[in-house]
Amino acid sequence: MNYRLYAPNDFAALYAIEEACFEPPFRFGRSFMRELVDRSDGATWIAEENGRMAGFAIAGWSQEEEGMTAYIQTIEVVPEWRGGGVGSGLMRQIEDSARAAGAETIWLHVDTENDVAIRLYEGHGYLHEGRDEDFYARGRAALVFAKELRAGVAS
Repeated sequence: MNYRLYAPNDFAALYAIEEACFEPPFRFGRSFMRELVDRSDGATWIAEENGRMAGFAIAGWSQEEEGMTAYIQTIEVVPEWRGGGVGSGLMRQIEDSARAAGAETIWLHVDTENDVAIRLYEGHGYLHEGRDEDFYARGRAALVFAKELRAGVAS
């Protein structure tokens, strides 16, 4: 699997994965997705094999009172590539980018019913920090996970 940073001509394939992975109202809109991938204070990583996109991950960072913090917006892998380590590879790329940007902490929301993603995050050392009721939609909660990033320590 090849991992590389997003390029503007990747948008159509990236959004096709969003459509394959999420149904409304859980899907990001095209304009919001464009905002996320165009941020200067973040990174979008692409996983591809033989020129075909297998998944992507998007994170952004910001200076907070307690220091630089990164937030993972999404990690998405097409169904036929799930379970083969693509999500883990994308997670490592995002964490390395956040660390290089000076982030000390990285965090995310995950649907309480997404057991596969929860195992991925726990396997990468993320700790359950809380719960946001109605985060995704009325009656659909999210768990909050976070991880401390240490400079010079690869994920």
